[in-house]
Amino acid sequence: MKIGIILGSTRPGRNSEAVAKWIYDLAQQRNDEAEYELVDIADYNLPLLDEAMPPSMGQYANEHTKRWAAKIDTFDGFIFVTPEYNHAVSGALKNAIDFLYKEWNNKAAGFVGVGSTGGVRAVENLRLIMGELQVADVRSQVALSLFTDFENFSVFKPGDHHLDAVNNMFDQVIAWSKVLKTLR
Repeated sequence: MKIGIILGSTRPGRNSEAVAKWIYDLAQQRNDEAEYELVDIADYNLPLLDEAMPPSMGQYANEHTKRWAAKIDTFDGFIFVTPEYNHAVSGALKNAIDFLYKEWNNKAAGFVGVGSTGGVRAVENLRLIMGELQVADVRSQVALSLFTDFENFSVFKPGDHHLDAVNNMFDQVIAWSKVLKTLR
């Protein structure tokens, strides 16, 4: 199993970068059959969706899209680390997701939300998007508060009470990814 940990913000000084690295470090400590990779959407320099054909056609014209598609296609499942901006996912994450279609299909996803209320509304937004992309989202999620899990709203200091939720999410993503692999 190969699980992509998607860092869903490109904002300078983003809090979600420390969160994604924390999730990745916790993944490396697990004794499971999965391989984990941190994928930062900022590294792909995706412009606003600029493909003429709908992603469901799979006819990508631009090199940035082909590179992004090739990376996402390598994964069996995903953990999205998303900030909450105005009760939704970041525009950059939505744009990155919208570039592709079949590369997301029949895979599993878990969510780590970051925001004043734990990013729960961004995660709800992602669950709707994942349904359209034929991605099975798992129930367990991690909700990190800017008020209690960050010092001065910028230095990430998660409480140990999050570890059970993180591990449950990992377990569910791996189990679902394994089963869904038979559909691809």
